[in-house]
Amino acid sequence: MPHAVTPDTQPSFWRDPALPFIEVRAIADGRKVRYGRHAHRTFSIGAVTGGRSTYLNGETLAHVRAGAVVVINPEVVHACNPAADEPWAYRMFYLDTQWLAKLQHDSGFGANEGFRPFEQALTWQPDLFEGLNALYELIVDPRQSALRKECAIVAYFTKLQQSLNPAPVSAREPNQRLARAAEFIDDNYTRALKLEEICAAADLSPSYLIRAFRERYGMTPHAYVVNRRIEFSRTQLRRGHAIADVAAQAGFADQAHLQRVFRQFVAATPGQYRG
Repeated sequence: MPHAVTPDTQPSFWRDPALPFIEVRAIADGRKVRYGRHAHRTFSIGAVTGGRSTYLNGETLAHVRAGAVVVINPEVVHACNPAADEPWAYRMFYLDTQWLAKLQHDSGFGANEGFRPFEQALTWQPDLFEGLNALYELIVDPRQSALRKECAIVAYFTKLQQSLNPAPVSAREPNQRLARAAEFIDDNYTRALKLEEICAAADLSPSYLIRAFRERYGMTPHAYVVNRRIEFSRTQLRRGHAIADVAAQAGFADQAHLQRVFRQFVAATPGQYRG
């Protein structure tokens, strides 16, 4: 069954097994919400419906308010926190990257090179703002069918491609050694890692790895490990796993450690997120 909660001072999360490629988060009064810098493997887009916020997204730093649509590409470090003591409200959508890449291909953007990121991190286009809010109202409505919801999702994100053209595929050669460091972490983040292991896997010195890794991924190797553990925890919680089990599986010291870090990255407790 779809999972939905009426948003108030607590974040609400909507998910539906019939539409596994999308998740929605909303809050009506998030003045106490505080995020640490983090990244997602999903594509994220959100409508600011109240209050003001300082918005960090990669190289972009802006002040946003009601009417803004924030656009966050996968793996880009970001944070969005209230700028003053006033009701801070928003609706965030998280899209599976492969699903969106296929939609881009079907819409005529790119061939088979995978997801093409968007150049714009922020837009004030009224139609995109209003459309995202209308989509939210539709998909959290338990009376609406999964088919109608999926059609609306496809229609909105097709329009998004047309309004905010994805960026051309970058011709810049990736740093293969840094990529190996990230891949090593991706394969081993649930266990205790040592810096020397990551350096050996990438054939890089500690000083270069830390500096270059942060430039490339927007966070230190340690922060990258923690971020991966949180993303893993989100997946396991969505599957209904017990919080204590998730903490152990993800590599946290105990459930309290997961609770503390999860709240910093997700601005919700594991229990609130799992629902």
